[in-house]
Amino acid sequence: MTTTVTSVPLLDLQAQYAPIRDEILAAISTVCDSQRFIGGPEIDALERELAAMLQVQAAIGVSSGTDALLAALMALNIGPGDEVVTTTYSFFATAGTIWRVGARPVLVDIDPLTCNIDPEAAARAITPRTRAILPVHLYGQSAEMDPIVEIASRHGVAIIEDAAQAIGARYKGRPVGGIGTIGCFSFFPSKNLGAFGDGGLLTTNDEALAHRLRLMRNHGAEPKYFHKFVGGNFRLDALQAAVLRIKVKHLPAWTEARRRNAARYRQLFDEAGLSQAPASGGRAGVPAIGLPVEVPNRHHIYNQFIVRVPEGQVGQVGQVGRVGQSQGGSTRDRLRAHLEARRIGVEIYYPVPFHLQECFAALGHREGEFPQAERAARETLALPIYGELTEAQQRYVVGAIAEWINSGR
Repeated sequence: MTTTVTSVPLLDLQAQYAPIRDEILAAISTVCDSQRFIGGPEIDALERELAAMLQVQAAIGVSSGTDALLAALMALNIGPGDEVVTTTYSFFATAGTIWRVGARPVLVDIDPLTCNIDPEAAARAITPRTRAILPVHLYGQSAEMDPIVEIASRHGVAIIEDAAQAIGARYKGRPVGGIGTIGCFSFFPSKNLGAFGDGGLLTTNDEALAHRLRLMRNHGAEPKYFHKFVGGNFRLDALQAAVLRIKVKHLPAWTEARRRNAARYRQLFDEAGLSQAPASGGRAGVPAIGLPVEVPNRHHIYNQFIVRVPEGQVGQVGQVGRVGQSQGGSTRDRLRAHLEARRIGVEIYYPVPFHLQECFAALGHREGEFPQAERAARETLALPIYGELTEAQQRYVVGAIAEWINSGR
């Protein structure tokens, strides 16, 4: 019997949880019986397993992806008077943690194909105050790392990889997180490897730095009550480690399911004529839906499936005002409203780049300074991509998009 699809969530964690429920509950019960909630064997085992998977010398569990970035900056003694070159288009923690340690985020534009940092722009942004480059492997695809490594080596600065959305992604065969000085991962529940709450990971191939990071997550103490430096309370809970140890066994299969779903989206968009110019009778002025580009020599894990909805002709959707806004709504925002009315979960990552955020006004940037990031903020839309997504659900999503385009709305 065929089930009629009437809604599709952006993410269905219940569908992921159901098949592994008994394993998860047994792992949680083991920790509860032990009463070892801070540190202990679950943390140690998870760190060994993740270090092997990510092909790094050391993996250090921490309390969140944000705290991973913060601890990395602190461990490198980056602070007031220092600069960190990074993208203007990412989740807030990327720039927010730089600001929190008192350093200046030096923002640059993105590559329009991948939405990752533009290496040429990063090279131009280096100054004598630069202490690190912080590329983001956005949406699950690696940034272009070879030129970033070359720039960092030439100028003697560190590389902090923001791999929060990219566990399992690879660049020319190498897992991200072990290419730079320090890698930073997130286990937020919506990630491909998600905990039952917040969690994160630091990775490095420098043994001395790994030791410092382990102290950093525990107030810089060695031994207990004797502090080498001021760190923080950045520890990963044993309960989260136990959950992650169960889930990481399934991660390869979940990742391949996301990649299959991405391939199926491409097929369905092509069948519907949505990845080409609209057919006669379609909505005038609405270009084809732009599908995510998977660059050669990358292994994309599709934490998000991001499409581009280019602006229609001015006059149809209104003059574009501030980033992400227009009179009457942008083409992307109208499509979003249509999909939400069809009970399809979608999201906009990210509607306001860092250089236009109110909290960073002191950096002195202006609208129009980073056009590729601003365009992405106006055009990008995330569709459901989780591994348990069915073909019928994907057909419902693509059908709803075709309905909107062909209706002339």
